[in-house]
Amino acid sequence: MLVLTRKANQSIMIGDDIEVSILSVLGEKVRIGIKAPRDVPVFRKEVFLEIQAENLEAAGTAREATE
Repeated sequence: MLVLTRKANQSIMIGDDIEVSILSVLGEKVRIGIKAPRDVPVFRKEVFLEIQAENLEAAGTAREATE
């Protein structure tokens, strides 16, 4: 894992076309903005994990239906 220190109004580039900006820091909360191409999905991790779990469940249900 790469660990970087950034202040408000500073950014990090991922590849050529994804920019992660620090919008504000208020106590322990950090607001970030992400600029990415529309074809790159961007999710909070907990949402991403929920989507993965639902996809696995749906794949299992579909597999059982074909057997």
